Amino acid sequence: MSDLIQLIYSSRPFGYDEATLSGILLHARQGNTRDGITGALICRRDIYLQLLEGPAAAVLALYARIRRDDRHLEVREHVNERVPARLFGDWAMLHDPAQSLIWSPDALTDAKRASLTPAELRRVFETLATNAQATQ
Repeated sequence: MSDLIQLIYSSRPFGYDEATLSGILLHARQGNTRDGITGALICRRDIYLQLLEGPAAAVLALYARIRRDDRHLEVREHVNERVPARLFGDWAMLHDPAQSLIWSPDALTDAKRASLTPAELRRVFETLATNAQATQ
């Protein structure tokens, strides 16, 4: 059985600006490359939505660090499951500036974020992966 997992979480940014985002992406790409983690981050002022994939121990350790990171509020895990293959195998951390996120800021209420289904979230990231492959 594969030790590969995908974990999808959302959080509300604290102190979101381009400098913060650049720092997060730089740090993520360096650490993820070192730890064998790939994934994608969708972000805008009201949400971080991230898919992490890789060896279970590495992904879970990273997620624990994210939960302690004061740049993230209201961290919520949506998906944590074993998978047979990576969705973002070529990306230490793909950044999508919320272009693929289908919810408007007004539609993405706390209740909506709480009720996001694994299938909905997978579709968002599958679309993002397809679009990223097409533009490579």
